[in-house]
Amino acid sequence: MLNAYTIEILQACGETIYMISLATLGAVLLGWPLGVIVYVHERLHSSPHIVSVLNFIINMTRSIPFIIFMVTLLPFTRWIIGTAIGIHAAIIPLTLGATPLFARLVIQAFEQIPSGVVEYGFSIGATPKQMIFYMLRQETRPLMVDAVTMTMITLVSYSALAGAIGGGGLGDLAIRYGYQRFDTFTMLVTTTILVVMVQAIQWLGNFIRQRIQH
Repeated sequence: MLNAYTIEILQACGETIYMISLATLGAVLLGWPLGVIVYVHERLHSSPHIVSVLNFIINMTRSIPFIIFMVTLLPFTRWIIGTAIGIHAAIIPLTLGATPLFARLVIQAFEQIPSGVVEYGFSIGATPKQMIFYMLRQETRPLMVDAVTMTMITLVSYSALAGAIGGGGLGDLAIRYGYQRFDTFTMLVTTTILVVMVQAIQWLGNFIRQRIQH
């Protein structure tokens, strides 16, 4: 029979996994096209003005500390879902905060492709769309796995910060019990679980990457 404390720990773990999973999905869906657009306009279609604007947005967003970024988005979050507190509200800043990171990782992945691959694609008559979806995407699959892994690990720390404004999950539990009530044991438990989560995500990412490479 589980006691109330254990149930609360398990619920916080579930909330953290839920937030990280949906935020990672959102960051991939938003960040991948953004990274592709920057790469295309920088390497395939020379558009320096578009590249400069998008790079500025990506770099500026990444330079803002997440706790400040999250607080700044509170009115927007409240406008979208009607509240700025809870796990569902936390998913919005988590997603938007991780999107520029994933976009930058996508750009770096594409930049590691040998120039000969791009030249070969154009030499056989491939369009930019075909280059992206059939050649570059295949060439960067292991790197994309690394990008998703790094994004998820970053979101683990972001989700802990979300607890500072009532975002739920392990961060919220650590703030309410570990910090406000000076409960050292709870702080150690939540920290240990977060470390285990990071290690598990890294192991899974390495495993998937190796399977793809083979």
